[in-house]
Amino acid sequence: MLRLAPRLPTRALVRHALRAHALPLARPALPSGTRLFASAPADDIDVDNVAYGFMASQALFTGLEMGLFDAIAAGPEAGLNIDELKAAANCSAPRLQTLVTSLVAIKSLKRTPDGRYTLSPNTARFLVQSSKQYYGDYLKYQMGRQFYHRMGALPDVMTSGEAPSYASWFSDPETAATYTQAQHNGSVATAKYLIKKKLQLGDAATMLDVGGGSGAFSYVFTEATPGLSSTVLELPEVCRTGEAIKAKQPVSVQERVKFVELDATSPDWPVNDAAYDVVLMSYISGSVPESIIGALYANAYKALKPGGRLLVHDFMVDNSLDGPPLGALWALQHVTVNADGLGLCPQGVIERMGSAGFDPSACETMEMITGLTKLIVAYKP
Repeated sequence: MLRLAPRLPTRALVRHALRAHALPLARPALPSGTRLFASAPADDIDVDNVAYGFMASQALFTGLEMGLFDAIAAGPEAGLNIDELKAAANCSAPRLQTLVTSLVAIKSLKRTPDGRYTLSPNTARFLVQSSKQYYGDYLKYQMGRQFYHRMGALPDVMTSGEAPSYASWFSDPETAATYTQAQHNGSVATAKYLIKKKLQLGDAATMLDVGGGSGAFSYVFTEATPGLSSTVLELPEVCRTGEAIKAKQPVSVQERVKFVELDATSPDWPVNDAAYDVVLMSYISGSVPESIIGALYANAYKALKPGGRLLVHDFMVDNSLDGPPLGALWALQHVTVNADGLGLCPQGVIERMGSAGFDPSACETMEMITGLTKLIVAYKP
């Protein structure tokens, strides 16, 4: 049932209360039962910031959708005033000022004393299309247009256990294209960081990229590793979007990456046994029912050559199961399209790897996106 905020008293009631309590007009008494905003020590929940956080999310997504950050970035160093922003956004209504004020309040924009708006450092770094570190499309399309709305179904999913699977969700061409395109830039950045800072593929010649989406990891890995070729296993509609993205890659990369249609939850993969040096699973383990995770790793074990590596990259919390928050919340978000899935932690992943035949004692755990994702590397004896 929807809970409304307490109704504020009418003006007559306020006057009556003031006379009864002999309080000065400048300091009206709060009516009985009125709740002040919650305050929170460091080890307790900030109820109001959490409860109203969705408003800030939508303010950010809308700023991206309306092109406000790009407009300010392209303008003079002194920033843009509200009339210039209205012209840039093609919105002359007062509501644009309300949005811009909200973006200042959440520190995405800065307002000068003379009423001009400039970008915060992080907004300029991550939310402007011309920046090399831009991932606004991921936030705008995948978060704002897709998962934001899916999260509204979370209470029903939790009680009923009914939710679409990724396979059914991505059977719609538009949904699959939006998700895959939005994910691409973020995955490219993650893959580049992985290959530069965390992992070298050495003389690996063959890779199986399971649920590889746009093929981002395969493009980065093949470009960085001479002689490496990669096969991307993906759902049919995702493969179509991936092929379009592949066509924009260097020819040498295009020649060494191919897409094969497959639902990764299928018990049989269209690949040969002991044929691959590397099997990669990025964002797959947390996107399938818990009962299938072990089968994924068993299939990877069969596909790997002796000495080959299984790379599992995903949203994970620590083994203590108390955070970090973003890792936990991403797992919860997956519930809305994977009702029987499992929020991951390294220990649970490694145990399932061991059951599939990998040596648990040889597994390596690495932090990837701080506070969000981890990488587990397993070796086939």
